[in-house]
Amino acid sequence: MTSTLPAITVGVATDVGRVRRHNEDSARTKGTVYVVADGMGGHAAGEVASRIAAESVVELADRPVVHVRDVVEQVGEANRRILGSAARHPEQTGMGTTVAGLALVSVGGSRHWAVFNIGDSRVYRCLDGELSQVTVDHSEVWELVERGLITPEQAQRHPARNVVTRSLGRDPMGVVDTWVFPPYPGEVFVICSDGLSNELTREQMQDVLAEHHDAEEAAAELVRRAVEAGGHDNVTAIVVAVQGQDADSDVDEDTTPRENVHGSSGESRS
Repeated sequence: MTSTLPAITVGVATDVGRVRRHNEDSARTKGTVYVVADGMGGHAAGEVASRIAAESVVELADRPVVHVRDVVEQVGEANRRILGSAARHPEQTGMGTTVAGLALVSVGGSRHWAVFNIGDSRVYRCLDGELSQVTVDHSEVWELVERGLITPEQAQRHPARNVVTRSLGRDPMGVVDTWVFPPYPGEVFVICSDGLSNELTREQMQDVLAEHHDAEEAAAELVRRAVEAGGHDNVTAIVVAVQGQDADSDVDEDTTPRENVHGSSGESRS
């Protein structure tokens, strides 16, 4: 791929929260691949599913070149491994996980970021001080938001906010959404489980990033504030900050998801 690798700093933080007894979130970073997975199906199974998903996807970092299709295929591989584990261990039947992440990929021979998700774990992008949500939740509540029936703020407290319409641990698992961006100096990504996004507004997250320019400090503060705000779920955040000076913009495009088809069935997060 053309251009030098942008300088990147990373921070990772997680907390069980104030209500859950176990942390079923998993966060993994390796090379330029960053993944958060939010397990469901009970303690034993949820932890297993999220760990398998996160560890499977970061294997992409071992490849010399990664394309968007490789990311999608590796998420599919994670799903196959989850289903295989459940088949071998009956106590894991029904386990699943959401997943969201960021990976540096090759597009037209140049470096680009690929954002991906399935479920309601999210990726945000902060550009020139403005934080925006990149991913689209695959959940019953977010469908109500998209139809204009409720606001994003109301979605945070909606009783059905934990019902997802796509996840890993299903056959078929549903479509993985992807977005592609050229790296931009000074940009910051936040990858998180819904334990963060259900507690803090986009504006509150933006304030944290403005106050804490160190990625590790920002991740820790995001999680701390989410727990302080209620901590009703496990809370996990990865902050990825691009420090480089040279943006590689040979292909200057912000793409919408390749497909945006909501699943027909809901699945309740335990």
